[in-house]
Amino acid sequence: MAKREFKTESKRLMELMINSIYTHKEVFLRELISNASDALDKLYLKEIAEGKESISRDDLKIDLTVNQTERTLTIRDNGCGMTEDELIDNLGTIAKSGTLDFRKAFEGETDVIGQFGVGFYSAFMVSSKIIVRSKAYGQPTANCWESSGEDGYTLTPCDMESHGTEVTLYLRPDSEDEKYSEYLEQYTLTDLIKKYSDYIRYPIRMEVETSVPKKENQEEYETVKEIKTVNSMIPIWRKQKEDLKDEDYNGFYMDKFGDYREPLHVINTKVEGSVTYNALLFIPAEPPFGYYTKNFEKGLQLYCNGVMIMENCGELLPDYFGFVRGIVDSADFSLNISREMLQHDRQLKLIAKNIEKKLRAELTKILQDTREKYEKFWKGFGLQLKYGMYADYGMHKDDLKDLILFHSLKENKLISFQEYVAKMPEEQKHIYYASGETEAKIAALPQSDAIQEKGYDILSMTEEVDEFAIKVLRTYADKEFKSVTDSDLGLESEAEKAEIQKKTDLNQVLLQEMSKALTGKVKAVRLSARLKKHPVCLVNDGELSLEMEKVLNAMPAAEQKVKAERVLEINAEHPLFAVLAQTVADQPEKIAMYAQLLYDQALLIAGMPIEDPVAFSNSISQLMISQK
Repeated sequence: MAKREFKTESKRLMELMINSIYTHKEVFLRELISNASDALDKLYLKEIAEGKESISRDDLKIDLTVNQTERTLTIRDNGCGMTEDELIDNLGTIAKSGTLDFRKAFEGETDVIGQFGVGFYSAFMVSSKIIVRSKAYGQPTANCWESSGEDGYTLTPCDMESHGTEVTLYLRPDSEDEKYSEYLEQYTLTDLIKKYSDYIRYPIRMEVETSVPKKENQEEYETVKEIKTVNSMIPIWRKQKEDLKDEDYNGFYMDKFGDYREPLHVINTKVEGSVTYNALLFIPAEPPFGYYTKNFEKGLQLYCNGVMIMENCGELLPDYFGFVRGIVDSADFSLNISREMLQHDRQLKLIAKNIEKKLRAELTKILQDTREKYEKFWKGFGLQLKYGMYADYGMHKDDLKDLILFHSLKENKLISFQEYVAKMPEEQKHIYYASGETEAKIAALPQSDAIQEKGYDILSMTEEVDEFAIKVLRTYADKEFKSVTDSDLGLESEAEKAEIQKKTDLNQVLLQEMSKALTGKVKAVRLSARLKKHPVCLVNDGELSLEMEKVLNAMPAAEQKVKAERVLEINAEHPLFAVLAQTVADQPEKIAMYAQLLYDQALLIAGMPIEDPVAFSNSISQLMISQK
């Protein structure tokens, strides 16, 4: 029995191939089952092509057998089998693919999934020796291929009762790092079949232990062994839509993705053309545990003709749709494709683009047709869409802007930008918004007095990303976004501007003294047209708002503190202003203290810390004593 060398590849190439293509050793079982499925396909399709009816698809099967004593796992099929030459061609050269040649011969007639050479060699990750016994259909003799992977292989005649291929793996000894014995356990094998090969179209059978009531005593149970089919064979996404009910989708989702809640929405789509695939997508009812953490792994399950090749393919979803769960099944991929290869795969990029468009269209339809359902979705995943609008320098803002909702102060409900603009009075020039901790606190902001007095609506923004997303968007329907804390709200008429300027000229000394007292803290102190009921407020003069300042400075990586250009605005119509005007004339030494008190009040109203709480407390006490 002469030893044969592998035709072209060295020991090092085999090692590199295995380590670079496969991340998890467990995929060896997926590969061998897929090869067995290919062999069954080949036999059945050849029979059809030759006009024969001696083989029925119902007779074709894959069997797994475990021998705990010998530490062997055997995968057997009754497919087309291989001749001696085919064993040499397919197993003697690493990455030689009999399946690829077969696909070329039957182009368009089959969806055979494997690439026999590469997939087969994954078994050496768990095996110290592999024996392959194969008998080609219609041939009188069988052959035995045996290899330990590194030094080549032997090929000898052997006996087999019927056609097909039998692959026997002699598992490696267990070590501290690897427990190869688990591949001899019923639970592990059935779990891996369910995970990777549940939708192989042929029955995968193995002996399993089950507990059944005893015949003589139905209240007692006994353990029996029986041969069972452990795969479901037909994936739900390949069934006709009219044959599926809501409970079918819901049951599949909850079982497949481990969610105890039914999905909020289901999308079942099939695309044919430049790229062909089935997609079954689910929008969860609520975010799964840990969704908004770095450790949560997003992505869709990627299948090749019913065989899972990647559990979380993040390349199929943009990050802002990372909440979507589901599967994509396409014949356009190889079982052996790696994540690195997928990142550059043209077909995958086309599928991802189509899925993104489909999800966006579905969400738009839900928003328009079933508002209550969309608001439930928004409660769970709206934050993700807002991050998506802001991310990548606003690259996706136009794709997402019509899916965004904010709370309306005027209507006390969630509305879209489109709904806001549709209800704007004709004379209103801008879309107004305010940032704060809660809607209630935003509604009480002094800066919004003039806006609400005119009957204009204000969008409440209570999450840290909100204002950053709006700054990226800048406009909607040619309407500029304006924060209530912007220095110029564009509300004053020419007459109002003239009146403010007149009062400013009359109180130049007061304003100058207050500005002097707050040097380094505010850019200016000026009279306000926006304040109606409140005496004082802070506004920002520039792109960086007070809320953005708080968010940026709270970040752990913020090495250098940023500061908005603050302006202290005073209501000239408030009784307090008359006191200030009188004080600057009679007791100018008190203006500095009053200016600091008003500035601290404005900081507190804005939800910002005051710089010197002790000085603030002392000033209030001193003021109270002076009023005796």
